[in-house]
Amino acid sequence: MARYTGPVCRLCRRERTKLFLKGERCYSMKCPVSEAVTDRHSRAYPPGEHGRDRMRQGSEYLAQLREKQKARRIYGVLEKQFRNLYAEANRQPGITGENLLRLLELRLDNVAFRAGWGASRSQARQLVRHGHVRVNGKRVTIPSYRVRVDDIVSLKPASKELFVVRRNLDTLDRQLPLWLVAGEEGRSQVRVATLPEREHIDEPVRESLIVELYSK
Repeated sequence: MARYTGPVCRLCRRERTKLFLKGERCYSMKCPVSEAVTDRHSRAYPPGEHGRDRMRQGSEYLAQLREKQKARRIYGVLEKQFRNLYAEANRQPGITGENLLRLLELRLDNVAFRAGWGASRSQARQLVRHGHVRVNGKRVTIPSYRVRVDDIVSLKPASKELFVVRRNLDTLDRQLPLWLVAGEEGRSQVRVATLPEREHIDEPVRESLIVELYSK
């Protein structure tokens, strides 16, 4: 499975905003783009030798490109996957940008992240790849698997007692989005109650810029 394996804090610095790619570290003073870090250790500028020079105002195209890259990195999707998702969103009725975010939210690794089983989407993706997640009682190991309305996503019985899962459920202050509801087994099981609407998605993505980029 192709995936990004480089330093993720570098990605947050490149977008000059928190993308919450590293779990607990993103909520601590160790985050290089944390607003609380204001001393000489702060690195809230793009990476590279000329990072500080890149903080000047860019072009309209640059703003569109950066928004697309930000969305890709938040959801952990590679360029070809993202382009295919956009093409599918563009074919669907409705607003293309909202369709795109909806398709990203319905990924199985994102559902595992939203449920609080993983501290980050990469950790949630690993839980899926290792067979800890079930959909309607069946083991699914494909992170990009798209859930549907009324699907029940759960952890397999043995996985509920994993230390990392228990710690995340006990310590992460993460509420379920409105399109997910807790199942009969509590937070170790969630049901897709409805398709996610734009107001249900709290990611700092301006999808209109992505549409403008791909529409050229």
